[in-house]
Amino acid sequence: MPDIGLTHVALPVTDLVRSAAFYATFANMEVVHRRDGVVWLSDRTRPFVVVLAEVAVVDSPLRPFGHLGVGCATRAEVDRLCAAAREGGFLVDGATDSGPPAGYWAFLRDPDGHTLEVSFGQEVGLSAHAR
Repeated sequence: MPDIGLTHVALPVTDLVRSAAFYATFANMEVVHRRDGVVWLSDRTRPFVVVLAEVAVVDSPLRPFGHLGVGCATRAEVDRLCAAAREGGFLVDGATDSGPPAGYWAFLRDPDGHTLEVSFGQEVGLSAHAR
């Protein structure tokens, strides 16, 4: 069966290895496809990938509010990721408890300036399935 619906988001990056390591650490993603200058990352929870394409310069990173969002299993996981991001110089803003449906969230910045949100308690699934 062919993939339908939203299948990927593509981001330019200057170093595939460094960026793939960031998303492995902070978004629990792994490389599922690789070819010259491009990797596909997935958390293997749905048919969706983040495509990283290597370029010389990232001139328009996904930010300030434009971001990728990753749900975490617990609030403690968000706190753990924030601590690791702070230590690595990636923490931008966090963590904030905005209540339902936004939940508990923080913004991180990847090595090329793209914003990644880590969150717990966002009600995306409930909102997406409401009719």
